[in-house]
Amino acid sequence: MPSQEHGSQPDLPDDGALVTVIGESLVDIIDDPLRGNTAPETHPGGSPLNVAVGCARLDLRTKLITHYAEDPYGQMIADHLDSNGVDAIVGGSLPTSTALASLDAAGAAEYTFSISWDINGASIPALAVAENSLHVHTGSIATLLPPGNTSVRGLIEAARPHATVSFDPNCRPAISPDPAAAREQAEGFVAASDVVKASDEDLRWLYPDRTLEESMAAWLELGPSLVALTRGAQGPVILTRAGRVEMPGEAITVADTVGAGDSFMAGLISGLAHFGALGAAGRGRLQELTTDELHALAAYANRAAAITCSRPGANPPRSAELELPALARRS
Repeated sequence: MPSQEHGSQPDLPDDGALVTVIGESLVDIIDDPLRGNTAPETHPGGSPLNVAVGCARLDLRTKLITHYAEDPYGQMIADHLDSNGVDAIVGGSLPTSTALASLDAAGAAEYTFSISWDINGASIPALAVAENSLHVHTGSIATLLPPGNTSVRGLIEAARPHATVSFDPNCRPAISPDPAAAREQAEGFVAASDVVKASDEDLRWLYPDRTLEESMAAWLELGPSLVALTRGAQGPVILTRAGRVEMPGEAITVADTVGAGDSFMAGLISGLAHFGALGAAGRGRLQELTTDELHALAAYANRAAAITCSRPGANPPRSAELELPALARRS
């Protein structure tokens, strides 16, 4: 948890979470024959799980409301969360989900899913955790796939009086191939959020008839205070009502891009925590971030994503690998 000198954070009950992430956990099965790997590698994954691990590695007290089963893949996920200090609230009864990631020559992944999303049986503890959080994040398959998506929306609405909310659609056409339906779902979560992040691929798929800038501006009009866009090597853009910043991606040797956007999201949440811009009491601070502060925030999250791209799999950085957002040191 960030020290008080880096931003004012309200006290939480002992059983509360500073950050709660809601969404799927799965096992990535990575097929990389172009690099001489004869057998697929397996790693715990799923966008929300990756964000939760990324937040925990950046010293945020983090809980994950999710689903996995008591099977070998589920045990792999449980061990991964435990080793990274993420507490899990687990519901559902179906087998642990998997995603086959086939990598191209540039290290970009194309996914084939075997997935289910349901957190039945965990509604009471999940609600208690969400209501005791400073910030709640969700996105990806968990906000689209029934029956769990309705539970996610209910938890977000319950958390909003006390917590800031962030959302990343992390669109998966293989799971939800109808852009119109995905767009309607995404816009509902955008309107319920304070911070939203999307990739250029997400926005082009959701809104093929308008520019990225038009889509970002339209989302800002729905209600959030901050909209972030990732553009791979072109780097991020952050848009608020007070300003806009952009920067190029960092020059690195890419191992693969698995989990890069999730590390950016975790960096964004961590950076906002250091600025004291999380929680209901932090909404005013979030809305008042200066252009210099937005630039520092973008650079911090950009660096987190670059570190993840420099090594195989969704392996987000720890706090010792990142410098705090420069202006947050004086907050």
